[in-house]
Formats: sequence, structure tokens, C-alpha cells
Amino acid sequence: MNQSLPRLTEARAPLTQSITATNEAGVQEAVSIPAERSLTVYVDKREIVTLMTLGVNPELLTLGYLLNQKLVTAASDVESITVDWDVLDEGGAVAVKTRHGIEALEARTARRVVTTGCGQGSIFGGLLDDLDSIKLPDARLPQEVLFEILSLIRQQDTTYKSSGSVHGCALFRVDSASAKATLLHHVEDVGRHNALDTLAGWMALQAMQDKASSSVDLESGADLVLYTTGRLTSEMVIKSAQMGVPFVVSRSGITQMGFDVATRIGLCTIGRALNQRYLCYTGAGKIER
Repeated sequence: MNQSLPRLTEARAPLTQSITATNEAGVQEAVSIPAERSLTVYVDKREIVTLMTLGVNPELLTLGYLLNQKLVTAASDVESITVDWDVLDEGGAVAVKTRHGIEALEARTARRVVTTGCGQGSIFGGLLDDLDSIKLPDARLPQEVLFEILSLIRQQDTTYKSSGSVHGCALFRVDSASAKATLLHHVEDVGRHNALDTLAGWMALQAMQDKASSSVDLESGADLVLYTTGRLTSEMVIKSAQMGVPFVVSRSGITQMGFDVATRIGLCTIGRALNQRYLCYTGAGKIER
């Protein structure tokens, strides 16, 4: 294994809890609801943020959060990520140790922008300043592959199906020769941003592990499609573009700022996607019909 890979714990927590609810007939029944717990992130012993999360792969969530907030530039910048769900009375904590520290960490995390994100709610302001540095690959997406992606995502056995109240993100690889899509990874969390950050963390580690292989090209991103159940806000658009993915598909819609940012950086955004119906908000020329 590559020695530059960060060391990660494998902290796990129950994803759902059984409670008793009363239905419209006044009858009590047992139902499952998703867990929600706080996870306070410490980087080199400095508290950065508290995330509200389902608790799936908290190590990858933390890594993806740091990458998407541009506090680190690569997974290799991190030496270790250690999660302990029992260390704090009010929730869990994650200790991140970087290899060389983060320059001007306090100044870089001082400016926050309040967002529409559930389970997160803010980003560090610098993300909005670097849009013009984002360069996405020039790619095309056959419409029949888009329909296949929507079919594959419906077949997933998910926490949403058993308990509702969560968001999901999934990464697909498109084989242009066969016009087929393959699901690479699927993540759920209480907030769409957490799900996307966890997926970003997975991508970063996978890219390091498969760097010598051509089977999954996560660095160029030209053959990748991101699916999310959440709406395409500016933050979701920026994070998706930072991950190098040229196509983002949503079960929901897009906001004005999300539309403006996607147009500016050349991201193809597709919303209201269900069965064989969709609306392409930006980059319609990249879809092959």
C-alpha cells in the first residue's frame, strides 16, 4: 500500500433507530428513523467545525470536507484521521493530524458564508474566490446512459427506503464504447453536503490507490457522473466541480446561484431527473440524444 495514504480508523455507529409512532388511524406502529449525531472536527488539535451526520464513514466525511473546503489539497496531506464516538458527552470527535500543518489555518477558517446546507450550514468564504481556477474536462453524456443511471439508482438498497429523511450521492463511471454506466460508490447522510463530502473523501483515497491503474480514472473525471438527491445550490455545484466531475444529476432542482455558478464554470447540471424525464439547466450541448 502507498505509504502516503492517511491512516484511518473504522468508527461505526447505528444508522437507524426504532421508535413508536402513531398513524392516521390512531394506531401505534414501530418505525425506523435515521440516526443524527454531532461530529466535531479537530485539525492539528484546533477545533474547526461540528458536522451533523448519520455516521456512515465519518473518516471519509472528514477527509472530503477538508478537501472540498480547500484546507488540504490532497489526501496525502493528511497523516491520520481518528474518530471516537464516545469522547464527547454531546457527540463524537475526529482528530485530524496533517503531515506538514495547514498554513494560516486560523485566518483561512475565520471567514464563513452561511449556506442553505442541512447538516452543515456554512462554507469558508475562499471557495467563492477561486471559481475561475476550476477546469472541467470536455465530455459528452449519451442520453440513454443518463436513463440507465436513473434506473440503477432506484435499485439501490438504501437507508432512505427503510427510514426516509436522508440524502444520497452516487458516483458513476460511463463506458463510452458500450454506452453503459457502472455505479462506483453510493453514500447517504442526513445532509446532502455531508454525503457529497464523504464521496469526495472516497474519491481521493481511491485515486491514490488506483493511480497506476486505468480501470477507474478518478483524476481526469472525464467519464464520471455525479448523482444527488439534493437540490443543486451554489455550494453543491462548486464542490462537484472541485471534484472534477463534468456532469451532475439531481432528483431535485437548481437555485439561481447554482445556475449562475454552473454556467460560469461549464458544469452540465441536470435536475428533476426521474425515470426518463429531466431538465438540463446548463451544458445541454454535452448531452447526446
